[in-house]
Amino acid sequence: MKRNQFLRRVRYYAQYFPFTLNALITALALWACFYWVRPAAGGREEGLSSFRPLILLIGRTALWFITALAGFSVLTAILCWLYYLWLKNRKSYQLEFEFRPGNDKGLWMETLLKKARRPFLGFIKGRLFYDDLRMTDKFLLASNRRSPGRFWREGVSGKSRLRLPDIREYAVEGGFLYFEDMLRLLSLPVRQKVQGHFYQAPERVRIEEREPLPRKTEQTDTRIEQLRKVEGEYLNYKDFESGDDVRRIVWKVYAKNRELVVRVPEIFDPYASHIYFYASFHSDLAVKHHNAFTAEMLNYYKNRVWTAFETLNGKEWEVKFIPDQQLHIAEQPGNEAYVQRVISNSAWHDDKTLDSYFEPRYGSVLCISSFSNPEELQRILDQGSSDTIIYYVKLSRAFRNFLPWSWLKRLFVLSPDDRLKRIRTRWLLTPLRYQLQKREKEIERLLAAAEVTTGRL
Repeated sequence: MKRNQFLRRVRYYAQYFPFTLNALITALALWACFYWVRPAAGGREEGLSSFRPLILLIGRTALWFITALAGFSVLTAILCWLYYLWLKNRKSYQLEFEFRPGNDKGLWMETLLKKARRPFLGFIKGRLFYDDLRMTDKFLLASNRRSPGRFWREGVSGKSRLRLPDIREYAVEGGFLYFEDMLRLLSLPVRQKVQGHFYQAPERVRIEEREPLPRKTEQTDTRIEQLRKVEGEYLNYKDFESGDDVRRIVWKVYAKNRELVVRVPEIFDPYASHIYFYASFHSDLAVKHHNAFTAEMLNYYKNRVWTAFETLNGKEWEVKFIPDQQLHIAEQPGNEAYVQRVISNSAWHDDKTLDSYFEPRYGSVLCISSFSNPEELQRILDQGSSDTIIYYVKLSRAFRNFLPWSWLKRLFVLSPDDRLKRIRTRWLLTPLRYQLQKREKEIERLLAAAEVTTGRL
């Protein structure tokens, strides 16, 4: 068993331990009061003799009041915990949850616990386990849900935002409920046999927009006011024949293959068509060096691919996304939701190469990353035209950070909420960084010399 798996299992079984860190701190504070503070205060007679009885009375009153209040909260937490165990065993009540995508970062989860009761001034919290006992942060169930037209409440509900490490599909394997008192001295667990699937959706970021055009007309039932240029057939080229205009000879192909080919002239079509959107996840480097760095760069790439698709999808043309890997996606309410789920479930692979995936005859938009193979990219650029838009995602920027501003935050404000800070320092010394930077320079050189339209994501 690996070290990470062992730690996850230890953390999982530690959920059954009912006493919290607050209980240990409270016990130490009480010990200090009775064995250290009280004897020291009793030995100070000068200047306190006339006020000592009043101070002791106020202190004892406050101590008994807090003890009674905290004790009653602990008692109600135990009773609510036992009551829910009875509901769970007799009526098979379980935690009900539903995931909804949020407008901002993270994933929103709505939860319901039927017929449950909250402890007096206490809390009911929950936690889900996924993918080999990995666990989410605790979420709070603090609202009373009432049935319409009824006085009695239906149960305890909550709405929480989950922050998960990666943009992908997750499988829920179970969960826990915790009944806690007001001081969180006890955290009484209840195991929940719940299952389900949810996914972390990519987020929208700022991009450099480009205006694509359809490459091939598929339907002639939607007429447009303005004529659009549509490229010719068979990769936009044909063999040179007698009578062809020599000015349309593609000398780049001739220099490489010693074959005379000419570009097929553009035609004007008064009908609309689809825009085919390609996004390649092919990478030999990422598969070879699968680690925390490639996982974070995958999240970075997904956000930008999704942003490019969502931006184009709101334009004049209907955008069709062509995945480069086989995925089993459940039926979605619309094309946009389907594409979002496809992007979330995509991963780095070394199966389908870039040039075998992208079809220059149909594709108007292609997203590539720093992991793309330069030789495969060169073959695509030889067949492309100025109407082909290639969005290039420079993955090394995923670990970019403005260090002086971060230092100022740590010194004068709060520590920045940056989940990449643990691996950003290691990124400076990893061999993958030098290999990636070398490939990025080569890709940028190819794109600068190509005839296609490029954009930065």
